[in-house]
Amino acid sequence: MCQLLGMNCNTPTDIVFSFTGFATRGGRTDEHKDGWGIAFFEGNGVRHFVDHQPAVSSPVADLIKRLPIQSKNVIAHIRKATQGEVMLENCHPFVRECWGRYWVFAHNGDLKAFAPELDGSFLPVGTTDSERAFCYILQQMRQRFGRTLPALSELTSFLRGIVSEIAAYGTFNMMLSNGEALFTHCSTKLHYIIRQYPFTTANLSDEQVTVDFAEVTTPDDRVAVIVTEPLTSDEIWTQFAPGEMKVFVDGKVLAELPA
Repeated sequence: MCQLLGMNCNTPTDIVFSFTGFATRGGRTDEHKDGWGIAFFEGNGVRHFVDHQPAVSSPVADLIKRLPIQSKNVIAHIRKATQGEVMLENCHPFVRECWGRYWVFAHNGDLKAFAPELDGSFLPVGTTDSERAFCYILQQMRQRFGRTLPALSELTSFLRGIVSEIAAYGTFNMMLSNGEALFTHCSTKLHYIIRQYPFTTANLSDEQVTVDFAEVTTPDDRVAVIVTEPLTSDEIWTQFAPGEMKVFVDGKVLAELPA
């Protein structure tokens, strides 16, 4: 299946270090070679890059490795296709507008016989179960809350219910963000780490790259990185429990919602 990478911070931060290791899994150190994508929130806008080529050989991925785009919320994905052909329109993350802001979504898993009725307010462009699930989530959000973005606590409670509903059809590891919070759910495997003062040195597992975070941060910085498999070999990562949902805001876990 696919792999996910997310970042949530209290100050705009680049994801070059983490993405460098993650992209290597897109065809070199792992088999996720059926496309990739990444989305960065910047204010009310989103920088969105996708490519159906393997991340390890994509010129666009090389650009992201060299370009320190700073963001407080980032979602990335490397694909091993289970549903839908290897095409650009089937590459995650997917982006839609709701309540006058962008929403970004990526999924790792396989949903069997998942065919919700869509009313036309949000429709998939590609042929993946993932994009179908994203459209269904947004549709149900609009039906539940109408034209007004709900409070974070209400939205979190709603998402917990609909995520459980969708997960009944198969594996549903997912990341969703509106630029203010990063919502994550684990069916099978997700890990996270929160980096904060005092910062230390870290080494990537998939590349011979080392960074001393103390040299590129301030004592006030806090960065949460969430990924399918840990990216570094010398840090302690926390594994999600199956069925667990976590919401990250400003680089910390805002709500822990066990199944």
